[in-house]
Amino acid sequence: MMYRIVAACLFLGLFSAGSSLSCRWMDHKFKQHNEETLNLLDAMANNSTNSTELEDTVVFPNHLYRQASKASAEEKLAFTAQILEEVAALFEEDHSSASWEESTVRNLLNIVNKQAEELRSCIGSHKKKNKKLRMYFKRLSHHILKQMGHSAEAWELIRKETKDHLMRAEQLTSSLCSTH
Repeated sequence: MMYRIVAACLFLGLFSAGSSLSCRWMDHKFKQHNEETLNLLDAMANNSTNSTELEDTVVFPNHLYRQASKASAEEKLAFTAQILEEVAALFEEDHSSASWEESTVRNLLNIVNKQAEELRSCIGSHKKKNKKLRMYFKRLSHHILKQMGHSAEAWELIRKETKDHLMRAEQLTSSLCSTH
């Protein structure tokens, strides 16, 4: 009998240690880094000139966020990590037409990549990437950046869209953070 109690306690201890909800980085750093990233995006807007809207071909994926909000904690983290990875991939494209400071873009990429890496380390197993989310970001790259020649207007659209994603990602993950 005592063996079963010890085994159960050991199992619960190991399970909770591996749980995405016990990820200390998530509790203490995600929101801080997300705010830094939003501030950098705002600073980039100060250097932008145009305020155009996204084409109808690339509609913000609200339905994917609704699905993710109903998912497990681990799936929410995986979804958020994928968003960050996709954002980083976008900002690694040619942004020379944008009037952004190179150091600002570098800082943005460093923070976004750090967030994605830390979230991935919180996930117990390798989660499959969301194909619909991947296709959405491919459409942003092809239908906005490439078709608009990586212009300043295209980058302003991407900057705004990225800000929306980061705000939604914070909402999605805020329920996962412990309140100590």
